This record gives sequence, C-alpha cells and structure tokens, in this order.
Amino acid sequence: MARAFLIVLDSVGCGGAPDAHSFFNGDLPDTGANTLGHIIAQHGLRVPNLDALGLGAAVRLSTGIETPGLDAEPQGLWGAAREVSRGKDTPSGHWELAGLPVPWEWTYFPDASPAFPPEVTAALCRAAGTDGILCNGHSNGIKVIEDFGEEHLKTGWPICYTSADSVLQIAAHEAAFGRERLLDMCREVAPLLHDMRVGRVIARPFVGACKADFKRTQNRRDFAITPPEPVLTNWVQDAGGKVHSVGKIGDIFSMSGIDTSVKGRDADLMAALDGLAASAGQGDFVFANLVEFDTDYGHRRDVAGYAAALERFDLWLGQFLPRLGMGDLLVLTADHGNDPSWPGTDHTREQVPVLVCGAGKGEIGICGFTDVAASIAAHLGAKANGTGRSFL
Repeated sequence: MARAFLIVLDSVGCGGAPDAHSFFNGDLPDTGANTLGHIIAQHGLRVPNLDALGLGAAVRLSTGIETPGLDAEPQGLWGAAREVSRGKDTPSGHWELAGLPVPWEWTYFPDASPAFPPEVTAALCRAAGTDGILCNGHSNGIKVIEDFGEEHLKTGWPICYTSADSVLQIAAHEAAFGRERLLDMCREVAPLLHDMRVGRVIARPFVGACKADFKRTQNRRDFAITPPEPVLTNWVQDAGGKVHSVGKIGDIFSMSGIDTSVKGRDADLMAALDGLAASAGQGDFVFANLVEFDTDYGHRRDVAGYAAALERFDLWLGQFLPRLGMGDLLVLTADHGNDPSWPGTDHTREQVPVLVCGAGKGEIGICGFTDVAASIAAHLGAKANGTGRSFL
C-alpha cells in the first residue's frame, strides 16, 4: 500500500464548462471564461513541470484552443474534470473532489443594501457586542477594508460583507478589535448561518493604522458546514490510513476525517508538503490547497500576477516531484475557475485540469470531480461510497 497526495490549485480552471451560461459575474454569464487559456493567450506561461504532466493538453482538451509554449508530450495521466454541484465556490468544489456533490442548494445573499436579513444582522451585533455592523453588502476583501477600515477603528463595529459565493465574511482589526474576539464572533454566528445553508463564515483579520497601510493578515479562518456524509478523508481513515491537511482543507471539511492540519503562508505550506513527502506513512493521504491564486490574483483581475504565481509554483513542483516514493500517487487539480481577464471579480464556472503522476501516462478525457476521489480511494485500498469512477 502506497501514499496519495492531492494538491488543489485554488481557482486554476481551464474553461469549457458546458453549463457556464447559467453562472454569472454581475449580468454577464461565464460562457467563454478560461483561466489558464486567457493567461496563456494574454501573458504567456512558462510552467515546464506542469506541462510535462499534461497541463497544456488538458487546456486543449477542455476548450480546443491553442496553447503556445505549452506543447509537451504528457508524461502522466491527464484530463479535465467537470463539476455537477450548483456552485462555483470553495466548499462545492472541494466536497465534490472528495466524493460528495453538494446535496442542496446553497443560500446566497442578494447584491443589495442591506444584504443580510434582520435576524442575521441582530446575531452579528450580539456576537460582537456592538450596536451595529459596517458594510452589510457585497464587496471584495481588499476594497471593503479600504472603504470601511477607518470607520471600523472609530466605531469598533465589525465589517460584515458577502459576495457571489454562499458566504458571510467578517473583517476586523487584529489589535483594535482583537483576533480572538473575531474568531469567537464567527464561531458564535456560524451555526445560524449553516442552518440557513450558507456555506461558510470567514474571519478576515487585518492590520494597519489607516487606509493607506491596511492589509489582511494570514490569520484567516473558515467556519464551514461539515459535509453531511462521509467523504474521501473519512474513507481513508476507515481503511487505516492517516489524513494530513495542508492549507485551508481542515477548515473546509471542519476537520472531519483529518488527523493533522498545517496552515500558513505559501512557503510554509510548500515546506509542509516537502516534510510530509518524507514522513507520511504507507496508506496515508495528504490533501492540500496550495496558493490562493484567486484571492491574490483572480479576484483582483491580475493576469500577470496570476501567471507569475503559477510559474513560482511550477518551480517548487520541479523540486517536489523527486521527493515522491515508489508507488506514491500525486493528483493536481482545481476546485473552480477565476479567470483574471474576465469582467467582474467573482469566480468563473469552468472545468479544471486533472494531472496525475505515479500511474503511468495517457489521456483520462473528461471526467467528473468525484472521479478524483474514487481514484485516490482505489489507490489507497479505501472503500469509496461516492458516485465517482476510478480513472487509474
């Protein structure tokens, strides 16, 4: 029995979702969105290690476009995965990659002011111990602290906002409001939001003395709904293996089926994966969400920054691959798209690449997100109770 590593490259989509017309950025449907394809076309991309595993081939398979500079003959299994959950968000993508399509419709808050119903606003005020909240509308995490950060410091009121995702985010100053107070607030209101089928409550601490130097810290914390059925992490534990999460995986799954969890900056997470390649035992599963491509570049519509981040990841990948042992399986994929060239700031509905090292080479074709879970379970000898089929 060997080991398995699943690395989710957050938001690295490859276009081609057949239902993209049903998902929107503002009034514009996501039809034609293609995170990787548009980065390649508009900026170029030098990722030889990813390309050798089949990245360029996956983009061509998904959308039929040319991929200049990404034309290597794949040395691994490669394909593109299609999601069935009715969402283009973090929990939907990760749950389905772990074998569980979301079994309900998420609740989304309207793009209006106020966005939150009175009972939610009242609960937020009680949890914060304040007479009110700031924003109470749609925004992104950078703009919202620019718009409300100084008022937050004056009033002490938390900044509460949402987006096109099923989420309620709370931004507060780490020192003036208090990081633990922020986490306690999120922890207190999360059950109410989960009962409403809102996927996550996210703590977004920031620092700085004024608008000019406000910046978010790495101490983000997600309070997500626990998956209502066993998923890949549970299957592996039931088979006797340990599950190690890297990045925000532990939060996304509410630590269900997870033995160890490491969080931190990108460099910390990459170092953790290097360490797990040396220390993880036979039958273990390492589940990682590596690099916040969407938070740092996709939502900001920064094509050049996104390309540079992918190239930095590729350099690390070239050093990581030799750390894998005989019989180890590595799967690289994504949870949704976030085309940095697309109008608006939201995620984009796309298919995602699936690149596999350690299982020979060849074309997988178009598969399902749940097939990723079924394949890893098959490799580890775990009993899958999901709907996917192994492509190994």
